[in-house]
Amino acid sequence: MNALKGMVAGSILATASVTGAGADSSDPIRIPVNEWTGQHVSAHITGTLLQKAGYTVEYVTAGAVPQFAAIAQGDLHLQPEVWTNNVGDVYPKAVESGDIVVLGQLGLQPQEGWIYPPYMNDKCPGLPSYEALYDCAQAFAAADTFPRGRLITYPADWGTRSKDVVAMIDLPFEPVAGGSEGAMIAELKSALAAEQPVIMMFWQPHWLFAALDFDWVSWDPAGGECVEESGQKRGSACGFQQASVDKIVNKDVATKWPGAYRLMEMVTVDNATQNTLMLEIDNKGRKLEEVVAEWVEANEATWSPWVEAAKAAMSS
Repeated sequence: MNALKGMVAGSILATASVTGAGADSSDPIRIPVNEWTGQHVSAHITGTLLQKAGYTVEYVTAGAVPQFAAIAQGDLHLQPEVWTNNVGDVYPKAVESGDIVVLGQLGLQPQEGWIYPPYMNDKCPGLPSYEALYDCAQAFAAADTFPRGRLITYPADWGTRSKDVVAMIDLPFEPVAGGSEGAMIAELKSALAAEQPVIMMFWQPHWLFAALDFDWVSWDPAGGECVEESGQKRGSACGFQQASVDKIVNKDVATKWPGAYRLMEMVTVDNATQNTLMLEIDNKGRKLEEVVAEWVEANEATWSPWVEAAKAAMSS
């Protein structure tokens, strides 16, 4: 997930369509495109495979939260990448009513937390456990935070999650808000080049992990879902709640496009795929469609059974 998943765009903004051969229904299947590159990858992989099964596909720009009303109403039809920590109020109600059907998880393993370069393991024995940070905060200190460590957090308008956790567990670190995603990445690159101390709140999937090597701070087992807002203290700190990523369709997809429904049940995208493709798009500046087309061409053995299953469902 790139962290832009947390943004909320307005309602549907624009459409672009691509046409395939005949299928269950000749009506186009409309797939929402949200605000972050990883979702663009998932949407276009899914759309490309639907075309190979014979469907007509439209990509529709839609906000991560407003899209759910449109899917529930049947104006949009399927979404392969729904982050469950960013769904608003409409989504759970639409799932409960049956207007939106959840078809399982996409295969991504989202991770949010604190990352640091592997060379810091020598400077802070006991890492990756967060407990080590109590004893070696000075190893992560900067001139303006000494003797407290310097922790780079998400930009201020993304919330205060790291700051809240630091306060709850009384960690001797000073949270410093990053200026932007780009500024955070630039600071990480600069620190790595000079082998300087750095620890930062970050997330994956992200192209950064296809290009550079980082370790993650580990936390105490949560014994269930981690509740960030309360109950954390040293010795029982779970750190950060982790999202799951679901695949969803409108309730009518199963009957109108049974092949598409079957393909959605089977399609998977993992972190390594998204990280690698996002590296090409976000870091190297290549076109999304070109990068996805290359992946599809190189991975026929992976997706061919999904398309064949879709075709079988169409003819049954």
